[in-house]
Amino acid sequence: MRHERRLRRWLSLFAVLALVLAACSSGGTDEADSATTTAAGQDSATTTAAPQFAGTIILGAAVSETGKFAREGKDTRQGYETWLDWVNNEYGGINVGGDRYKVEIVFYDDEGDADTTANLIEKLITEDDANFLLGPYSSGLTAGASAVAEQYDMIMIEGNGAAESLFERGFQNLFAVLTPASYYTQSAIKLLADEGAKTVVIAYEDTAFPTAVGEGAVRWAEEYGLEILAKETYPKDVADVTAIMTKFRDLDPDVFVGGGHFNDALLFVSSAEELGFSPAGMIITVGPSNPKFASEVGDRANTILGPTQWEASMSWEDEWFGTAEEFAARYEAMWGEPPTYQAAESAATPLALMLAIEAAGSLETDAVRQALRDLDVVTFYGPINFDETGKNTAKPMGTIQIQDGEILVVAPEGAAETTVIYPAPAWGDR
Repeated sequence: MRHERRLRRWLSLFAVLALVLAACSSGGTDEADSATTTAAGQDSATTTAAPQFAGTIILGAAVSETGKFAREGKDTRQGYETWLDWVNNEYGGINVGGDRYKVEIVFYDDEGDADTTANLIEKLITEDDANFLLGPYSSGLTAGASAVAEQYDMIMIEGNGAAESLFERGFQNLFAVLTPASYYTQSAIKLLADEGAKTVVIAYEDTAFPTAVGEGAVRWAEEYGLEILAKETYPKDVADVTAIMTKFRDLDPDVFVGGGHFNDALLFVSSAEELGFSPAGMIITVGPSNPKFASEVGDRANTILGPTQWEASMSWEDEWFGTAEEFAARYEAMWGEPPTYQAAESAATPLALMLAIEAAGSLETDAVRQALRDLDVVTFYGPINFDETGKNTAKPMGTIQIQDGEILVVAPEGAAETTVIYPAPAWGDR
């Protein structure tokens, strides 16, 4: 099965490589002040094949190029730019009431800092004249960014802020394509409970997204009959989790759940191995679903489970990017690396905005907002249907397990491409 999947990936990759490279070669990047403006495609004056654009739609995005979220920020930006390249060079711009509009994205580096993010969002609105906003990475940064957007009655659509608290403020202009954070561990915990797990410990960062993940893990553990032996929180930017992991080791649980970001996942694994803490199952957010995690952790990554918003092996497809696998091939041809789920959801974010603009036939905020509320579509990334708070309530969450260095979907049952390995072997036997 793995060899067949690799072959399909390569066939798809070769199929889109020439097209994507040709499209990329026509793009350009200009720098003004501290911002980067990306406008994929050439002006109509430079080539007779280019569409005649009626105008330009400006999207604004503050994304972490540096700081704690630099890895995820890179995936976010590359996801946005994958869509941008497609919409201008292949789709011919966004259709607004019969007229085609080119799209530009103005990017700023928010440095992973909430205050910086909020200030940049205001700059995008008041100085850069953005028509719409794309969200930053993380629930914490999205919270402040969306507050500024709401103040200016500006639509912000995002794919990387999953905490339910974002959608409990009564905002009218925030929409998120991703599955909410409290559901991240549901399919993984159910899977391990079905395999015979009885006890669990839970650790999570004391910020919005990880807290939602951790509280969700408590809910699912109780629902599926696991006894919670301990629940611990830790501060943002923690550098040492030894005390927590020592306590957990001594409790000898069947399952460990860790809620945080990429760097936290690295800490959990290194600390657990150093302390000889080897639970039968480890569920860790963000890190395991990123191919860089296995490359950095090596054999220690094997059997670790992680929630995933999306994988290339999933069966979703649409009329714009095709199948999930075809999107992955396009992305890899463009960027030289496979997409993480953060990249996929970031490409799906402006796609959903585009569909709403086209349905509205307008760039007016009220019309596009209503079109987003009415949107009910299946994309390469999965189904998108926003509830009254702006959450996407239609898309299920998956679970991957790293097996022999490969990221494979093991849950839910309808999406699984292989069976879970449980219990996990000791660290030295992986």
